[in-house]
This record gives sequence, C-alpha cells and structure tokens, in this order.
Amino acid sequence: MGLHLDAMGRKIGPLSKEYAWKDVVLYALGVGAGFEELEYVYEKRLKPLPSFAAAAVFDFFWEAGAASGVNLAGVLHGEQDLVLHRPMPIEGSLATEGAIEEIYDLGAQKGAIVAAEAITSDSEGCELFTNRMTIFGKLDGGFGGKPPPRRDKLVPQRPPDDEMKDRPASNQPLIYRLSGDFFQLHADPELARQVGFAGPIMHGLCTYGFACRACIKALLPGEPERVRRFSCRFTRPLYPGRPIATQIWHMGDGKAAWRVVNEDTGEVVIDNGLLEYVESE
Repeated sequence: MGLHLDAMGRKIGPLSKEYAWKDVVLYALGVGAGFEELEYVYEKRLKPLPSFAAAAVFDFFWEAGAASGVNLAGVLHGEQDLVLHRPMPIEGSLATEGAIEEIYDLGAQKGAIVAAEAITSDSEGCELFTNRMTIFGKLDGGFGGKPPPRRDKLVPQRPPDDEMKDRPASNQPLIYRLSGDFFQLHADPELARQVGFAGPIMHGLCTYGFACRACIKALLPGEPERVRRFSCRFTRPLYPGRPIATQIWHMGDGKAAWRVVNEDTGEVVIDNGLLEYVESE
C-alpha cells in the first residue's frame, strides 16, 4: 500500500480525553511507582508524573500512524520530546490537535520515520503541554524521500553523575497498557514471536516513565512540577523483568542528560535523553 505522503501537514484532531486522579495513579503504578513515592500513587498528596502527559495523548500517536499509512507490522516508537508549559492538574479535560510534520526515508533496508507534533490544552483552552514524536516504520523505507536531520549527541563522554537502578516487573506491560496503549506487541507472546521478538517487550514510553521517575528522584526529589522538558530516542527493545539503570549527567542551568541501560546486556535502550527543569530559588 505504501506511505501516504500527502498526509504531511494535514490536521489531526482535536482529540478529547477526560482523566481523573485514578488514571494518574494507574499510570504511576504502570511505570513502577509504589510506597516509596506515595506522591504519585496516593490521592492524599497526589502529584502527576510529568511523563503522564506523553501517555495521555496515545490516541494521537495512532491517528498519526494511521494517517501516514505506516505498516503496523513494523512499527516502533522512535523519539519522544515532551515540553510542559505548566504542571498538569490531577484531573481534567484535554483537547489535543496537531499534524504530521514530515516523513523521512532511511532507505529500503532501514525503514522510514514519521514525525508529528501534538499540542494539548485544558478545558479553558490554555496550552498544557506539547508532544513531538516520531514513529519508526521498519518496513516502509525506500520511497525516495529525504533523510532525517542529524541529532546532536547529548550524553557526555564521561561517567554519569547519578545512576538510578530499577527492575520493571515481569508483567509490567500488562499494567502499563491499561493507561491506553493496547498494542498487542506488548501483551501477546505469539504476535511478538511473529515479528521477531522472543516475547512481549516493554512499551518504550513505559521505560521512559521509569526514567522520568529516576531523574526526578535524583535531581528534583518530591517536586515533579519543576520539570519542563523530557525528551529521548528509543534505541533497543527491552524485555520486562530485566534490571535497568538510568544514568544521569548534570549539565547545569536547569538541564541534565540521561539514558537507560539494560544491566543484563549493557545495551543502551534509551539514548540522548534531555531533562530541563526549573531550578529551585
């Protein structure tokens, strides 16, 4: 069928979503929060994790995929860049709209990249956050399009300043998917094997949520509302139940670089991470 190149620039949305405090808690449980971080899972003093804002617009991700015509048999998450214009409330109504900005060609043997942007506002029309994302279609390359722009490497060539260790549960994707990403690759062992994996893999945005928790714990303990940007590139699949380390480099001026490493293999599963935050007064 091929990619729908005429989808570039076409408006997607507005897409509406209602959420309540239980959705905020369910998301936090899905990315590994527990008794040590009650502010994410207990309604008495609840604060949304900033990365909830990426999961809250998953419908847009699929709308962009469908509009582009990307082959779902080869779809993976490429990059995520979340910019928070203000802290998220613990409940509310969201309206999201945006468009596919560009479709890049990596070549017939490497695939294609669909780049899209979504802006989300509250019920009063005030912008809350912006998500810029890429969808990697490993079966869609070779259509003669332009290559993607080169990205600067953010992670320094020195040991990290902090390393936060964690281990997603063996059933972590089954919890995380209840926040809206029902793609069968993360739940169906037979489908996962059909597309070349040993079993269901972690959602990239689930591991992203683990990393967001880790960065806040290291740099902004108890103050997730200070986060203004959290971006990264997804580089390798991760199976649930494997130990991970979020490595963090302090960059100064309210910035930090980060990545996530599979501790069993040493492979970097999320790279080129950037955290921007409001420095304390």
